[in-house]
Amino acid sequence: MSAVRLSDLLRRDVSTDPMITGVTADSRKVGAGSLFVALPGTAADGRAFIPQALSQGAAAVLAPQDTPEGLAPLLVRSGDVRRAYALAARSFYGAQPATCVAVTGTNGKTSVAAFCRQIWAALGIKAASMGTLGVVAQSGARTEALTPPGLTSPDAGDAARLLAALAEGGVTHLALEASSHGIDQRRLDGVTLKAAAFTNLTQDHLDYHGDMEAYRAAKLRLFETLLPRGRTAVLNADSDAYNAFAAASIMSGLGVMGVGERGRDLSLIERRAVPEGQRLILDVRGDRHDVLLPLAGAFQASNALVAAGLCIAAGEDAAKVLHALEKITGAAGRLQRVSGGRGEAYVDYAHTPDGLETVLKALRPHATGRLIVVFGAGGDRDKGKRPLMGEIAGRLADVAIVTDDNPRSEDPAVIRAEVRAGCPNALEIGDRRAAIREATAMMRDGDVVVVAGKGHEQGQIVAGVTHPFDDATELAEALRLDA
Repeated sequence: MSAVRLSDLLRRDVSTDPMITGVTADSRKVGAGSLFVALPGTAADGRAFIPQALSQGAAAVLAPQDTPEGLAPLLVRSGDVRRAYALAARSFYGAQPATCVAVTGTNGKTSVAAFCRQIWAALGIKAASMGTLGVVAQSGARTEALTPPGLTSPDAGDAARLLAALAEGGVTHLALEASSHGIDQRRLDGVTLKAAAFTNLTQDHLDYHGDMEAYRAAKLRLFETLLPRGRTAVLNADSDAYNAFAAASIMSGLGVMGVGERGRDLSLIERRAVPEGQRLILDVRGDRHDVLLPLAGAFQASNALVAAGLCIAAGEDAAKVLHALEKITGAAGRLQRVSGGRGEAYVDYAHTPDGLETVLKALRPHATGRLIVVFGAGGDRDKGKRPLMGEIAGRLADVAIVTDDNPRSEDPAVIRAEVRAGCPNALEIGDRRAAIREATAMMRDGDVVVVAGKGHEQGQIVAGVTHPFDDATELAEALRLDA
């Protein structure tokens, strides 16, 4: 990447105007000529690392407005330093795929982004998705994981760098997950969006946002600030929060595409479960379409319609998009079927009350016998959802097994007790491997087992240590032992 004048990066006059060779908020990545961005954080204040950045050759420092003078020879202050960082990174790296779309919501973001990528690829477009599963590029049937799974929304500098690399690699279409954290922390402010979507809003991340109003406001910012006027907001019309997001979108000068059973633009007229998945009868502004979706569950049908809406809003032909839905596959850890056993077994990322309820309701029609769920709750996260998840599991499953999720720094037994407050009759098996093994051992013909909470994750965090653990692998091994 060639050097850029500081004034060009920040689009403002500066006292001195050095050539900048890199933009980062990570002091460990600073090199000679870098712009170091000192971001305030909950765990650490980036301003504490200014001396380290200067010793490594930083040419300038961008910091919050209340930063004292004298901390750096060239200090530039900003009233919204996170947004300034995102825009500077965009100016430095420059290129990004010509068509970028983003999706926000409590649940479904990963599936929607993956479905968009697959739809575009089926239409002959070189596409990519970015989010919880990392950056995945796809051309035709060939997929390539360019980064490992990680944060839903990468750091603004990393996001700008990745977008530039995708564009340089020939990717023209990109679907991004927009988490509430990422939106609030301005990580996607440098991305030029063609369309944006909303899936649903239920309780999650209150440990960060404080209350549901602040959580909703973070997600609304995608439509109120990040999506340019005249573009289209694709909204799940079946969500209780639809009206709020539709009103905000209209007030922001956006078009609104409502999708779902109550959607006026992409309407689900009929949904029928079949052995291959589910058959959908859809109405797109008066045109009927019969689609065989190769996925189970009403929520996957909803995610597929949001993804189709995004692709249509971004310029693709509706009939071709809906035909491409017949070729999509589920994202890793999202209602992922694991073979073996006398019934059906699944792994799912459901880690919120709404997510768990959605998955259990989706799998109930597939259980001619019992529905068995293995689940827990994460430590150092919103405690209020623990008994709610327990109540849902106790009510919707025939057998509930409470186990450890990612206890992190908390006492696992305390977390399990808080979950069991909602389902006192549940089995409690703290060891997650043993809990999965118990679930498969009790399977009979027609039973369905779902292991919920961790999905694609490859580790379990206990007392600050990450131990290798993959639900799908453990479930497959348990099924093999019981075969």
